[in-house]
Amino acid sequence: MTDAVALLGILWIGLTLYTVLGGADFGAGVWHLVTGRKPGGPYDPARERDLLEHTIGPVWEANHVWLIFVITVFWTAFPSAFGAFAATMYIPLTIAALGIIGRGAAFAFRKATDVGWQFKAYGLAFGISSVLTPFVLGMIAGGVASGRVPPVIGAGDIIWAWTNPTSIYTGLLAVGSCAYLAAVYLSRDAEREGEPALAEAFRRRALGTGIGLGVVAFAGLAILRTDAPQLVHGITHRGLPIVLLSLVCGAVSLILLARRRLAAARVVAAATVGTLLWGWGAAQYPILLYPDLTIDRAAAYPTVLRTTLGVIAFSAVLLVPSIAWLLGMFQRREPAGE
Repeated sequence: MTDAVALLGILWIGLTLYTVLGGADFGAGVWHLVTGRKPGGPYDPARERDLLEHTIGPVWEANHVWLIFVITVFWTAFPSAFGAFAATMYIPLTIAALGIIGRGAAFAFRKATDVGWQFKAYGLAFGISSVLTPFVLGMIAGGVASGRVPPVIGAGDIIWAWTNPTSIYTGLLAVGSCAYLAAVYLSRDAEREGEPALAEAFRRRALGTGIGLGVVAFAGLAILRTDAPQLVHGITHRGLPIVLLSLVCGAVSLILLARRRLAAARVVAAATVGTLLWGWGAAQYPILLYPDLTIDRAAAYPTVLRTTLGVIAFSAVLLVPSIAWLLGMFQRREPAGE
């Protein structure tokens, strides 16, 4: 394995972590947006929002560490590919950045106000940003996967590169994946917090969203066949084993949800989305940008690659235990009376 391939693998691990952790946070915002306003069922909608905010509050900003990590490794290890990517995708990248900032500001300001209309406005802004941001990030991924980011700076269509049929499809897939992960995670969190009605509500949402996501995923293959044939070829050849694994994980996660095995469903749901991402990576390997920019051609100088690997290894000693401790600490149920 070359240093360039190793760094790409590390980058993809970071992207996977951002997808299954940060994606669930975005999904919580999606459910925050669609939650009812008035009590009228087995639980109070206000309690649902409290659970959503309690679940994501301690870790939502920490998850953006992985996005920053991915961007940093991308431009350091593969500068020519990053330059072409950023030059073509600067509009959706800016929209996504504004969405992340707006989402964070709205979440914080909502906690700091007791004025009714401001409270509602910040909640609405938080929810809309939680839908918009993963949708745009998914559109960016679709543009890359469909070969609309040429390896030459300034050669790409800065509008069609991210508004094409494949990008719309992957944007919807991204939002659906976020909502699915969030519903699965929240069903387990509600169960752990002693909220059986909320746990059941999120379990049903997870089942419905998971089935809908599967339908969208299969229906979108018709779009990919005509709009991104090289991606379909990769998925049905090199990436096929991983894509099939994702399908199996998806089916198992739905079975676990149906049987109310919420803790296990949480792990398998994350594996479903994560393996789908790796299936895309395998389908496109060793191409970074179509038609012919390979990993080796896009890689930085060997000295830069080795130094980057060393810095990542050193940083991982600090970062990984810290993130694991943070996540683990807030997964433990507080003793009664605290």
